[in-house]
Amino acid sequence: MSLRPPPNLRGRVRLASRLGPGLITGAADDDPSGIATYSQAGARFGLDMLWTVIFTYPLMVAVQLISARIGRVTGAGLSSNLVRVFPRWVVTGLVCLLLIANIVNIGADLAAMGAAANLVFGGDRALYTLALAAVSLLLQLFVPYHRYVRFLKWLTMALFVYVGVIFTIHIDWLEVLARTTLPRLELSGATITMVVAVFGTTISPYLFFWQSAEEVEDMEAAHAPDLLHAGALRARAELDRIRTDTLVGMGVSNAIAFFIILTTAVTLHAAGRSDIQTTEEAALALRPIAGPLAFVLFSAGVVGTGLLAAPVLAGSAAYAVAEARGWTTGLEHPPWRAKGFYAVITLAMLAGLAITVLPIDPIKALFWSAVLNGVISVPIMAAMMRVATRRDEMGRFVATPGQRILGWLATAVMAAAVAAMFIFRDQ
Repeated sequence: MSLRPPPNLRGRVRLASRLGPGLITGAADDDPSGIATYSQAGARFGLDMLWTVIFTYPLMVAVQLISARIGRVTGAGLSSNLVRVFPRWVVTGLVCLLLIANIVNIGADLAAMGAAANLVFGGDRALYTLALAAVSLLLQLFVPYHRYVRFLKWLTMALFVYVGVIFTIHIDWLEVLARTTLPRLELSGATITMVVAVFGTTISPYLFFWQSAEEVEDMEAAHAPDLLHAGALRARAELDRIRTDTLVGMGVSNAIAFFIILTTAVTLHAAGRSDIQTTEEAALALRPIAGPLAFVLFSAGVVGTGLLAAPVLAGSAAYAVAEARGWTTGLEHPPWRAKGFYAVITLAMLAGLAITVLPIDPIKALFWSAVLNGVISVPIMAAMMRVATRRDEMGRFVATPGQRILGWLATAVMAAAVAAMFIFRDQ
């Protein structure tokens, strides 16, 4: 009797073995900021914002492929490579932009997590925020990320309830197709700002630094050489793995984003709730399928993605700062072996926690953190593209022609959207 698993099981095992940094990056992309931004987009503009998720997918894949490629090829994170290509003051400026955006994002995520817990349990929202921040920081300091992230993934499964909503109410799919391909949008400051927010929460700068650094961590954990010093067969296998990992990870991320926009469009927007001001209003989109459990499922999704994304936000900032300074980096190291790295994580979390005391509703904070990510992504993407196309850095593994076209297109699109937002800000 053969003990070999059936072919379909072997296929799933092979696929699972090829998923890693890209899948985690995709999951972290649908953080509370993403949930809030996509919910706002669907509630305010209905089906007319679905196109953004389709449009950004190939751009997002290209940018993340390039960031992962840089890390795996050179054996060093994005910040380390930037230091070798640009003057230190330029890299310092880019790292400072990332640090500011990540702290704001952390603060907004923590506030949303506290508000989500308050939806279910009542009580003091500030205490929930403080407790969740403490849990997240302690996990980052004392538990290797790869160990607890597998448990957090189950909490993020609550996001798939947005997919379930479409089976409980009538949806005109021809109308969805028509409005996705030919949206009816007027050119205004509000419309362009929303586009920048969706672009910014989908193609976020912290994800570039994170995926690049995690490829290095995985490489070091396996005691493998970087691709500049690896054989041709191994290099091809690794690049194929990165491609599969990134395509799947970004696909999952954008699929969830699509259904969040669609769900809020056919529930909140259709009911005239076009301006989401609170977490309670955002949770109402799930009422058709969850009923009284809408708040519970919404809260599980927000808390789960928040706990998943907080280490990515704080960690990407720490990678950027520590690599630029030449410090020891890595979430697999205990704090006493990477003091500077963990000091940045701690300070970023504490600074983010301090932001939560500001009198701003979490939903608004999440939305504007997405806008900020869209703004700062432009110079960081341009610098990353410069690294990826330099043969003295990447050797024969410079970005492919397709990656160059899509990567520079993503940079140009983001720059154009940000410029248009400032031009039309008063309209």
